[in-house]
Amino acid sequence: MKFGPVAADLAEGAILAHSLGLTDGTRLKKGRVLSQADVARLIQGGITSVIVAQPDIDDVSEDEAARRVANALAPNAGALGLRVAAPFTGRANLYAETAGVLRVDTSVVRRLNDLDEALTLATLPDYARVAPRQMIATAKVIPYGAPGAAVQAAEAALIDQQALRVWPVKARSARLVLTQTPGMKPTLLTKGGDAVRARLAALGIDTVEEVIVDHDEVPLAAALGDSDKDLTLILTGSATSDRNDVGPAALVAAGGQLTRFGMPVDPGNLLFLGQLHGRPVIGLPGCARSPKLNGADWVLERLACGLEVTSADIAAMGVGGLLKEIPSRPSPRGGGAEAPRRPVIGAVVLAAGGSTRMRGADKLLEEVDGQPLIRRVVAAVQAASVDEVRCVLRTDDNTRHAALDGLEIGITRNPRAADGMATSIAAGIAALSPECDAALIVMADMPEVQSGDIDRLIAGFDPGEDRAIVRATAPDGTPGHPVLFGRRFFEALMRLDGDKGAREVVSEHPEFVVDVVFDGSRALTDLDTPEAWAAWRTRDQKFEKT
Repeated sequence: MKFGPVAADLAEGAILAHSLGLTDGTRLKKGRVLSQADVARLIQGGITSVIVAQPDIDDVSEDEAARRVANALAPNAGALGLRVAAPFTGRANLYAETAGVLRVDTSVVRRLNDLDEALTLATLPDYARVAPRQMIATAKVIPYGAPGAAVQAAEAALIDQQALRVWPVKARSARLVLTQTPGMKPTLLTKGGDAVRARLAALGIDTVEEVIVDHDEVPLAAALGDSDKDLTLILTGSATSDRNDVGPAALVAAGGQLTRFGMPVDPGNLLFLGQLHGRPVIGLPGCARSPKLNGADWVLERLACGLEVTSADIAAMGVGGLLKEIPSRPSPRGGGAEAPRRPVIGAVVLAAGGSTRMRGADKLLEEVDGQPLIRRVVAAVQAASVDEVRCVLRTDDNTRHAALDGLEIGITRNPRAADGMATSIAAGIAALSPECDAALIVMADMPEVQSGDIDRLIAGFDPGEDRAIVRATAPDGTPGHPVLFGRRFFEALMRLDGDKGAREVVSEHPEFVVDVVFDGSRALTDLDTPEAWAAWRTRDQKFEKT
């Protein structure tokens, strides 16, 4: 790839390296492939030279390279407990689909990162505890493209390696045995039980049998011996200071095996680990009465996911085991920083228009690839990485509703549809679940929009980076649809009136807008008249089908 300044009149087809403000008040953003019209605007604005990237003939674009690396990491993502997001600006993120523990083959990650300076892979640590939708890795292409040979080498290095995998929680039940010493305050038992149950609940283990016995080997052994739960946890009223102390001795007396006493993690040193009737038994350290991270969390999380924990595994936890020195961590228990996660996306498909320009026909019931247009569009949205789809219809529109039969979506009736598109946007936004981080506004009369296009819009959404409005555009920069709005704009969208749609919100907040270029006319093609339908059907349609 060639990088550096070129004369503006020779920059067509090159990638703009730095954003530029033009004399007409608009900006050309970095990463934009400069068109003939862009070059004309540069020259008209008096800009004679620009810094650009010019791909070599064998280079792979940044998004395509990131996509290929991410897909090679997780070729069967669902089976690995992962989801691969569409790439955006050379970055493809991978997310956990379920709660569990992440396993990372660190040697594979090192080899990948040593292949070529253009390709990088960052992951959470091996054995990291993950929550559903949490980001666990990101494949990032540093320049605006990568050598094709490097991308091929990365794919070859990752094939059949299973470098990333989320092991889901398998345990569904637990017995918690608490011991009490003479004169022990009942609040101490309550505090310990509550903290341990909260840990288990965070893992999705809600069936917890709690038993309280005296701090003595005989009653404790009896409490352990008849458990049929997936896990047994012991929290003693007095700290376990030796492998022959009450807790470990009771485990052995009940017929179990003690596999480890003590661990090189602080807090958490006084843990013991064993087995009884083939099921794990964890002797919790006293610090487990606190919700803060301790070594027992690491052991509990792995065992709950069906991963073996050996004495050697615990010995290896010493590196990084000085937990007292960690200022924060991405866990709801410890109050640390929030972990990056895949946003919850609600889609609002606007299908309440009157089709007034079709001279008696209904444009949304016109057939495209053997199905009504409204069904095709809704199905494309549903196939994308959205969590909820709501289709807004007129109150009396049963025909369009029938065309959606069998699709698992929500229907919102808009009694004010005749007052304009804004009322349908407001109705759809109001009907979305409160968990939604963003709303995708989709016009139901756009036959060329594909699920992959929508995934690219979602990939561009990052309110932390001020990318809170993501808009589809044509290759020449003409704004189109769909448009994705972050939750911060929901109130403004619900205040709109008339038939202007959401353009007003976009124009008032240009600093939050990022454009995603759709191929061909996908972002612009809407069919409102019989003539438009006839012209569209006679074109050589080669767009990719969902």
